[in-house]
Amino acid sequence: MLRFERQAWSAGCARVAGVDEAGRGPLAGPVVAAAVIFDPAFLVAQERGELAGLTDSKKLSPAKRDHFFALLANRAELSIGVGRAEVEEIDRLNILRATHLAMARALRALPGLPDHALVDGLPVPGLPCPSTAVVGGDGLSLSIAAASVVAKVTRDRLMQELDGLHPGYGLARHKGYGTPEHLEALRRLGPSPCHRRSFAPVSQLVLPLS
Repeated sequence: MLRFERQAWSAGCARVAGVDEAGRGPLAGPVVAAAVIFDPAFLVAQERGELAGLTDSKKLSPAKRDHFFALLANRAELSIGVGRAEVEEIDRLNILRATHLAMARALRALPGLPDHALVDGLPVPGLPCPSTAVVGGDGLSLSIAAASVVAKVTRDRLMQELDGLHPGYGLARHKGYGTPEHLEALRRLGPSPCHRRSFAPVSQLVLPLS
């Protein structure tokens, strides 16, 4: 889980950030990205210690995600930056470009730009520092896995807040994904201000029929 970090360190990059996002697929809510920079000595020492079992957030239980989130949020040996792109930006730019924007914002939210970023997935243009794309990186890099957990937990908590603002859709349960419960609520209530109008299941309810 440190192969890509070691490659960057050996190239002279002391500050290496893992970057990942959460929320590309849902019908509602922002897309959230996180960037995490570890102190290299801490990361090496804790790979099989406190960080053992840290991986792609989708493969972790909610309890495990909360455990690692609390661990990451309370350690001085790492820095965290979080960025988001709002529903209006997703509808205006498209979800891919909005995701890239959220990633750039996460990197800029760090206390100083990293020397290099390891980004989950395909190459991302427009980042404020050099980067390497790692397909499946949240399962191959501890730095990206940490960013995956931070992005996922942060977004899930945002969706719980939106559930209070827009009751009836079940946002706290399905986090905005297109579950049968969510689609039925959309048909019954219509879209709320936090729904992505550019996504087909939502746009079909708001665009007039010819």
